[in-house]
Amino acid sequence: MTLIRPLEAADIPAVAGLFQRIFRDARQPTPEALAVYLRRLYLEFPGRDPEINPLVHLKDDGGISGFIGVTPLRMTFEGKPLRAAICGSLMVENHESDPMAGARLLKAFLAGPQDISLSETASEVSAAMWTRLRGVQLSQYSLDWIRVIRPVSFFTHLISAKARAARMFSPLAGRIDQTLRGRMEADALHWSGLSDKWKRAGGYGTVQITRDEFAGLIAPLTAHFPLRPDWASDQLEQILLDAERKEEYGPATFCRVETKTGKPVGAFLYHSTPGAIGRVLQVLALSGHTGAVIDSMLSYAAEQELAGLRGRTQPALLEAMLGRRIAFTHLASTVVHARDPEIVRAFEDGKAFLNGIAGEHWSRLIGSRFE
Repeated sequence: MTLIRPLEAADIPAVAGLFQRIFRDARQPTPEALAVYLRRLYLEFPGRDPEINPLVHLKDDGGISGFIGVTPLRMTFEGKPLRAAICGSLMVENHESDPMAGARLLKAFLAGPQDISLSETASEVSAAMWTRLRGVQLSQYSLDWIRVIRPVSFFTHLISAKARAARMFSPLAGRIDQTLRGRMEADALHWSGLSDKWKRAGGYGTVQITRDEFAGLIAPLTAHFPLRPDWASDQLEQILLDAERKEEYGPATFCRVETKTGKPVGAFLYHSTPGAIGRVLQVLALSGHTGAVIDSMLSYAAEQELAGLRGRTQPALLEAMLGRRIAFTHLASTVVHARDPEIVRAFEDGKAFLNGIAGEHWSRLIGSRFE
């Protein structure tokens, strides 16, 4: 008889092994650091709700054959407090022997006490299961965006992800890019890259800041969203600490965008190294300033010699990105399930602050090595 129950501390080694085999490298032993992090993330993280738990799927012999990671998140909708649950890793081993195990895990999760269930990393298979269980795919939250800054370095970086030997051409790529960008018109926009003279941010300035300063900007820069997270202070602090540590992507950069008078109108967080493609985890902007914040971020990334930037959309960002030679692709879906149709409508209308630090991508399970 199939049994699904909440995760217990004794399950962590088995879940870590499952994660290593399915999402990392089955040929390598499970790092102890991975098990330590899973325990902290799912059993000890600030903001835990004792009624909202990760779930394990047990085999007849009592062994663990599946897991669904769940992290609670307090939210408010027009001032009303709500309980949300973020669904992370959904994994099943030997799917062929029990093809319904994943569906059972998801169904058990959605039947929990939370007001809102969310995921921003649903595969096509997972998204189909969500919709069969009355979940909704949020198309405006489900696109990844890409902006080329230095074209030759951009494609060299992409190739080097598959063939490390390509990295030896990075210095040459940088010199070619310098020539190509120098020939581009200063104010013209090109799909192939940004001119080295491109300055479209106008009177806005960009200042690198600390993680704590970034944390202080989140509330004022998200207050215009009717549906938004209501993190406990220690929970947000830990989320940003985890978000900062993504060794596969490079060091974290926190920046504030401000007017000439010093008024903050936006902020952004990305990971990268010079010559690589930066991974943008979060963009924050006051209403009416989104385009200027995006331009400021692109200009700053160009000054730091990044090859390009990539990140996840939100509806407000999507509208402002149109016409800025930013390409879009679909890699995974953001999905929502709620019993109250008004809550679902708020997500569909783009009134919710979601993805990034209000989702799953801040977790060290994405972008950390655990070596």
